Amino acid sequence: MSASFPVQFPQAGAAKPLGIVVEGSLSEGLEVRLNPEVSVEEMRVGKFCVVYGRRTRFFSMLTDVTLGTASPKILTNPPAPEDDFLFEVLAGTGTFGVVQLTPMLMFETVGDRSELRPVKTIPSHFSQVHEATSYDFQMVFGSEENPDKKNFQIGQPLDMDVPVCLDLERFVERSNGIFGKSGTGKSFLTRLILSGVIKKEAAVNLIFDMHSEYGWEAAREGKDCTTVKGLRQLFPGRVQLYTLDPESTRRRGVRDARELYISYDQIEVEDLSLIRGELNLSEASIENANILRHEFQRGWIGALLSMSGGELQEFCEQKGAHFGSTVALQRKLLRLQDLRYIKPVSPSNYIGEILESLAAGKNVVVEFGSQGSLLSYMLAANILTRRIHADYVKQAERYLQTKSPVDKPRQLIITIEEAHKFLDPKTARQTIFGTIAREMRKYFVTLLVVDQRPSGIDNEVMSQLGTRITALLNDDKDIDAVFTGVSGSQTLRTVLAQLDPKQQALVLGYAVPMPVVIRTRAYDEEFYRQIAIQDPAEMPDEDLFRAAELANRDLGF
Repeated sequence: MSASFPVQFPQAGAAKPLGIVVEGSLSEGLEVRLNPEVSVEEMRVGKFCVVYGRRTRFFSMLTDVTLGTASPKILTNPPAPEDDFLFEVLAGTGTFGVVQLTPMLMFETVGDRSELRPVKTIPSHFSQVHEATSYDFQMVFGSEENPDKKNFQIGQPLDMDVPVCLDLERFVERSNGIFGKSGTGKSFLTRLILSGVIKKEAAVNLIFDMHSEYGWEAAREGKDCTTVKGLRQLFPGRVQLYTLDPESTRRRGVRDARELYISYDQIEVEDLSLIRGELNLSEASIENANILRHEFQRGWIGALLSMSGGELQEFCEQKGAHFGSTVALQRKLLRLQDLRYIKPVSPSNYIGEILESLAAGKNVVVEFGSQGSLLSYMLAANILTRRIHADYVKQAERYLQTKSPVDKPRQLIITIEEAHKFLDPKTARQTIFGTIAREMRKYFVTLLVVDQRPSGIDNEVMSQLGTRITALLNDDKDIDAVFTGVSGSQTLRTVLAQLDPKQQALVLGYAVPMPVVIRTRAYDEEFYRQIAIQDPAEMPDEDLFRAAELANRDLGF
C-alpha cells in the first residue's frame, strides 16, 4: 500500500487541536490528554483523528474514552453539583479527559509528497492531535470522482459529512461477507454494494434472492408500508430477473421475469448431501443414492421414484443396496415434487441462458417467491452454482491456453443468504460454495456471503473473506468469527459492540486501506438519481459480440 499526496500540515488559523499525546506504544495505541476547552462528551468511539508528529502524520481511530484526575484527593472531596466556579477551576488541570487512539495508517513525508503506508512507529511525546478533515479522508479512502479507480461511496464517518469509498477493483478480487443480526439492514447494505458493482462494471453478479428483495423492489424497514427499488428497476438494461415461482412474481407486479426450472437429472448426490438435515436423510440413504447414480447415471432420481416396491426390492438384492434405507430415500425424495420449479424434464437449457447473460455483462437475479424455504433455497442455489462454476472452470482453462481477451471470463460474484447453511464446518469442504471461497479468484468467481450467524461459517472460509462489512452483532461467538484472521482486533471488538442497530457498520479488509465505522449511505430517491445510467437499455457492441461468441461454443449442458 503506497500512495503519494501533497504534504499538508495544520495551517495558521486552523481549528485548535483536540489534545496532545502523553503516552503510548505501537502495540497498545496512544493515550491523548484532551485540551481544557474540548468536552469529553464530544469524543465518540469510532471517531477519526490525525496525530501530527515531527515528520509523519498518523491517521488514527478513537477506541476508548476515560476520565483522569491530577490527584486522588479531588475524588474524595468532589465539588458540589451547584458549584460551577469550582468545576471551571478544576477543568483541564485537576480533571481532564483522556482518549485512546489506535494509529491505522501513516503519511510519511518524502520530499514534497506524503506517502500512505502501514504504521511502523508512533509519534513523539506531546504531538498534537486534530480531528481528521475531508482532505485526510480523501487521501485515505479515495473519491468516486477519480477516473482511474472504481471507487464507490458506501457511507460516511459517524461524525463527518465526507465520503468513505470501497475500492471495487480490490473488492471483487476476493470473496467477501456482510454480517449483522436480524433487523440491522444487511439486505440494504447488500443492495447498496451490488448497485455500486453494477454501476462501475466491476463484475457481473449472480444473486440468489431468497426473500425476493433484490430483483424488482423490497419493503422499506419501519412502520410505513413503503418500498424501495430493486436492481432491475435501477438498471433495467443490465439486470435479468429469473423466478422459481412465476405466480408469486406476477402477483407482485413484475411482468418481465423469466421462468426457471430444474430437472431431476440436474440433481447430484452431492446436492442431497447438502440438504440431508432438511430431508432427514441418513448416511445409509446417501450411500444407496450413490449406488443408484452409478446404475442409472443422471436419470437415477426419475428411475427411483418410478419403481414399485417389488422392483425396488429386486434392485437392492441385485446391487447390494439396503432395502429399508432405499425405500426411505424414495419416500423422502417425493418431497421434491412439492417444489414448483423441480420438473422430471426441464423445458429449456436455463443454465446456458444464464451463462450467456453473464457473458454479455448482464447481472442475474434468481428470486424464489413462495419457494423460499431453506430446503428449496439450498437445493436450487447449490445446483445452479455448481454447474455455472464448472463452466467457468472450462472458460478459465481455455483463457489460460489461448491468452485471447475474447476468451477471458468476466469476473463473477455469487451472492448467497443464510451462508452458514452452505459453509458450516461439516459441509464447507464438500459444497461448491466452500470450493469457491478457498479458490479466491482462481477461476474468476467469488462469493458475497450474507449472514446473521458468522460463527456458523467454517473458520477456514472466514479467513479467506477479503472484505467484511459488519452491522451490530451481540453474540460473542459471532463477533469473534468476524475477526477471524484479523490481527490486532481487540480494539475493533469494542467498536463493533457499540454500533447503533440501524445504518451503522464496521468495514475492514482488502477493499479499504484501514478499518472504518460508517453511517451507511442512504438508499433513497437521491441515491437513485446518483446511480442512474444514461441509456441503460443499450449494451455495448463488444458485449453483444462476446455473448454471441460464447453462445456458439459448446457449454457442456
